[in-house]
Amino acid sequence: MGRPSKHAPEVRERAVRMVFEHTAEHLSQWAAIRSVGEKLGIRTESLRRWVRQAERDAGQRPGLTTHEREELKRLQHENVELKRANEILRKASALFAQAELRSQERRGERSFGAEALIQTSPPGDPARETRKDVSISRM
Repeated sequence: MGRPSKHAPEVRERAVRMVFEHTAEHLSQWAAIRSVGEKLGIRTESLRRWVRQAERDAGQRPGLTTHEREELKRLQHENVELKRANEILRKASALFAQAELRSQERRGERSFGAEALIQTSPPGDPARETRKDVSISRM
């Protein structure tokens, strides 16, 4: 976030308006900016940026308008907050899933996993035997 300006918004508007009004009296817009800046005690680079933004706001120059720039900043901030919330929810979900698995193990329940497949397959099923081998070999 930029630092606050030492010039009031009214001073900015007046300076920009004066540049637009007096550009015809000078050889270039830059000369008008320098002249107005010196008269009002405003740095020429600051005044030049204000003039360029005013031109963008008026549709005379390509680029983001002040309103679009503010909206973009707001959306970027919202996006960061949503990503942070999603990360918290993802971690909380994983934590609760682990707690639920531990709780089921303590109660002796098995709702899924290799053991559940072995228990549900018929006794003559060849896959049952290989599943037992796999589960036994893990031990």
